[in-house]
Amino acid sequence: MRLRLVPVLLGLALVLTTPFSAPVQAAIRVIVNDVPITDYDISQRARLITLTQRKSASIAKRQAKEELVDDQVKLGEAERMGIDISSGQVDNAFNNIARNVKMSPGQLSKALRQGGVNPDTLKARLKAQLAWNQIVQARFRGKIDVNESDIIAALKKTDEEERLKSVEYDLKRIIVVVPKNSSGGFKSKRKRESNQIRAAFKDCENPGSVLGKYSEVVVQPIGRRLETELPESVRDEIQSMDPVGLTKPNTTPVGYEMIAVCGKREIASDIAVRTELENELRAKEGESQSRRYLMEIRRRATIIYR
Repeated sequence: MRLRLVPVLLGLALVLTTPFSAPVQAAIRVIVNDVPITDYDISQRARLITLTQRKSASIAKRQAKEELVDDQVKLGEAERMGIDISSGQVDNAFNNIARNVKMSPGQLSKALRQGGVNPDTLKARLKAQLAWNQIVQARFRGKIDVNESDIIAALKKTDEEERLKSVEYDLKRIIVVVPKNSSGGFKSKRKRESNQIRAAFKDCENPGSVLGKYSEVVVQPIGRRLETELPESVRDEIQSMDPVGLTKPNTTPVGYEMIAVCGKREIASDIAVRTELENELRAKEGESQSRRYLMEIRRRATIIYR
């Protein structure tokens, strides 16, 4: 199950002007497994919901209270299962949201504060989401199946011409190596070189003409992959690319990685559409099982409304 990033882009374009201020004292409104949820918690989550989902204040407040109850239930289940979400994981998720809306983490924090939301409110939501992802993966991994009849029924609803087409890509992996514990200056230098390589790369058959100008650059064949097999993080970028090109440099434990698209072709096969439909059906079934599981652990929890 993937983490669904909070849709902040539209909200941040229309942030409120009320500055964030911490409460002097907040009344407790709900207690979940001995964990209090206060007026302040609810008002902050409601502001986040209003900011990101454009809901009315009354609807946002009701939703905020139940979200916070769910979050505490999820975190309680995570603790029971020995799942611990570190502050680093939360910060990475927060930084990914900032990157998706073309901001730095500091700019995102500032925009949230301008909307009356403490950044920790978003981070608290992210922590619960990350914990729930791990819980669901641990509980349902390998157990979510879809019926062949459902796949066939979904295939019949698609356009026949499109159903019989799949796109196949020929890919290579290019790694600009950055040794562990390298200095910040060296990392910046390698990032610049990665972008230079990307700008100059035009030929998969003779990559040495570009790569030979730089030290410690590794080329690894990936081979042919259908569009449905592309890494989700770069799928849209690869699909929009000319037949030959490199994706943007991505930071990995070994350096900066780029995927070279060395060609693409259409093949007569329904496998791409079939795989996409199967994934969609599997995701729906996973969401259904996840909701039932949450209802189950809510029933076991001690929830006191005040």
